[in-house]
Amino acid sequence: MTVTDPLDEALASLSEDNRLESCLDALFGWLRAGSPDGAAQRLDRLSAYLEADSDQARRLAQGILGGLARLEVYPALVRLGILSREGLLRDVTTRLYDRLNPPPLDRDDSRDLLARLITRHDKAWIETLPASGWLRLLRVLLAAQDEELSQALRTHLEEECLYALEMLAIWVAAEELDPELMRIDERLTRIDSPFIALQREAHAFVELRNMPGEVDPEQERAAIDHLRVMLDQCQEQVARFRRRGAGSLGSSAHTSHLIERLEDTLGRIATLVVLTQPGHGVTVTRTALRLWQELLLATAEKDSIRAVWKKSTRMVSRSITQNKSDHGERYISRDLSSHLRLVATAAGAGVIIAMMALIKITIESWGLSPLLQALLVSLNYGLGFVLVHLLHFTIATKQPAMTAASFAAEVERNRRGRSVSRKLARLLLEVNRSQWAAVWGNVCAALLTALAITWLALAVLGTPPLDAEQIAYQLRAISPVQSLALLYAAIAGVWLFCSGIIAGFFDNRADHVQLERRLVGHPALQRIPRHRRERLAHYLHENYGALAGNFLFGVLLGMTGYVGYLLGLPLDIRHVAFSSANLGFASFSDFQGWPTFLLGLLFVMLIGFVNLWVSFALALMVALRSRGCRIEPGILLAGVKDEFFRNPLRFFIPTVLSSRKSGAGDGR
Repeated sequence: MTVTDPLDEALASLSEDNRLESCLDALFGWLRAGSPDGAAQRLDRLSAYLEADSDQARRLAQGILGGLARLEVYPALVRLGILSREGLLRDVTTRLYDRLNPPPLDRDDSRDLLARLITRHDKAWIETLPASGWLRLLRVLLAAQDEELSQALRTHLEEECLYALEMLAIWVAAEELDPELMRIDERLTRIDSPFIALQREAHAFVELRNMPGEVDPEQERAAIDHLRVMLDQCQEQVARFRRRGAGSLGSSAHTSHLIERLEDTLGRIATLVVLTQPGHGVTVTRTALRLWQELLLATAEKDSIRAVWKKSTRMVSRSITQNKSDHGERYISRDLSSHLRLVATAAGAGVIIAMMALIKITIESWGLSPLLQALLVSLNYGLGFVLVHLLHFTIATKQPAMTAASFAAEVERNRRGRSVSRKLARLLLEVNRSQWAAVWGNVCAALLTALAITWLALAVLGTPPLDAEQIAYQLRAISPVQSLALLYAAIAGVWLFCSGIIAGFFDNRADHVQLERRLVGHPALQRIPRHRRERLAHYLHENYGALAGNFLFGVLLGMTGYVGYLLGLPLDIRHVAFSSANLGFASFSDFQGWPTFLLGLLFVMLIGFVNLWVSFALALMVALRSRGCRIEPGILLAGVKDEFFRNPLRFFIPTVLSSRKSGAGDGR
């Protein structure tokens, strides 16, 4: 029995058909045949096989290199790996439609040719292939081909690259007219734009390269230098767009998509400049191979909605989390005075939450229809949270979504520093301490308020606020043994995370639409004196996200049970502050002894733990992704351990001595 080499089988068809598509199909078929991790070894084996079999190498070289010498390459150069000019929404809908109903493919179009050969499942093995492996294969194919075809290939690819370079430069120049870019940087209307200058220099460079005969090397070098200077200026301008769009000016998905496309286009132009400049053989080869890998990956992701959404919304996500970071700083106590202020503001919120909890219990006792009850409970939550914000009080569980963004900002600032783990451990310590200080402020004030209301009800009405059935229900509701209290606490943690995203979105929206300036000039407000109108406009602009986030957070909490009722699922929420108030009303209406009360308090703390860390983990994950950075949990935990043993007291209260040491160590 004869054993056939799989590689022989993969290349067997090339003896009859050495068209470009067939050759690439055989090549990719061999590389994807097996686990993705072994693709690099398969590529090396193919190169070794071709080195030993010159006839097969020549056939493959004629098919691939000869085919490339006749193929229109520029469509792939100007489209693959660069976001669509049609905008994010159109790009997403087009990709979705193309997945459901694939478009016809043109064999003479390089982009369509790759699309016929590569699917989204090929991304795994494409990512594992190193440039060195592609370089070895390229050298084998070039060595197997005659010089005439190699020269024809170089000439054709250079012409295609020059055409693509000029086309991309024209697109960049046209982007300057976009109203969003002019809003972000008003200087574009007054200065000579680097985008226009880049197009001029690109056109001059292409004209020079296309001139017949010998070109003066000095003139060619000067043209390349001018083009690179304009590229640098364009990239600096895009970086300015990104900073301002992710900062105080706000951004939208359209703006983020536009800036990402500009960045992609400028990067491709820089690549094409390297590929079309004379000489520098090693640099040109490496750049060409890197571009080849980019085109393959872009083809694998051409129908990926997740990829285009993630890339296009990166800047607007950064803007949203940046707004949360700016607001989150006030939720972190770094010294004793700020720690005590945080406890005091949390106590004020605890008083209001206890009243909100009693109102909710009263609404539920009326026997209303599920929808009407859910609407009233949502209004109670939403308006109560808005009142807490208006009075500058602090709800403990609102902290994580804000402080996580501040933590991510610190990660980004220090990711290249030598003492990153120590600084982040100290910040995590401060965040944890601040959150639990606010929790105890909420819980203690809510319990004391429940005690005062219960005592007042007994003194005036002679009956406690809760009857025996309500007392049993409230005690059972906070028990993780008798109910799904911890699951419901996790649901509340998810809504807390969502409320932070909502707040960041509306803050970004206020910056984007210039809400303050709109309100100052609004026709309906002109009867208000200007100084009061400006104060109102400034307040609404600065607190737009907080007000919307607090109210909608209340709606999310209030409607969860109703959604569970509609779906027939046991959905509900448990919030540490409301659970503590409910514990207080239930315990003080019919005190069943200290063991029962302390056990209930332990359950409340467990609910608070789940609330805080579910919302913090989700918010931190999003904030880190939006900033393109990550942390090593093991290193961070080691830093936390060191900080704990260095000064355990700082985990509970910021002492004067520890604060000074922290400030000195962090360089603050």
